Amino acid sequence: MKPQFAALGLALAAAAVFAAAPVGAPVASAAPATQEAQAAVALVEQGAAFLRARGKAELIRRINARDPLFRRGGLTLHMVDARTGVALADPVHPSLVGLDLLDVPDAVGRAYRRDIVALAAGRGQGWVEHTYKNPADGGIQAWSDYILRVGDAVLVSGIARDHR
Repeated sequence: MKPQFAALGLALAAAAVFAAAPVGAPVASAAPATQEAQAAVALVEQGAAFLRARGKAELIRRINARDPLFRRGGLTLHMVDARTGVALADPVHPSLVGLDLLDVPDAVGRAYRRDIVALAAGRGQGWVEHTYKNPADGGIQAWSDYILRVGDAVLVSGIARDHR
């Protein structure tokens, strides 16, 4: 497929996801078909197995300590409270731990963390789309987070989608 048509296909697929979602429903997307997406899922599943075996407190400690077990290249594992969305563990931005960021919007104004909490409460796993402003160049970066609810925690790992 020619690159311009592939981009159009992605745009149409994204538009269909947003158009099909009822107002107020979590905006989840289909799994990105990349090795990086598979690695994000594997990292989250590894975190879930660790949480079940060693407990939430130990996983929080290890994530916040930047344990290499939960960092792979550009992928990192994060944890939020399943009910409130409060950040429980963040190896990239430790200053966010303990903060209620539920209504803090992404770069285009979406409170995507609400989508994470809603998806976790519903299906319990899947992909959530959001954006952020890249501090290096000011461009808008599309991002996909894979989430998995394990008890009262949601494990998250995300991948970059595109850069505009």
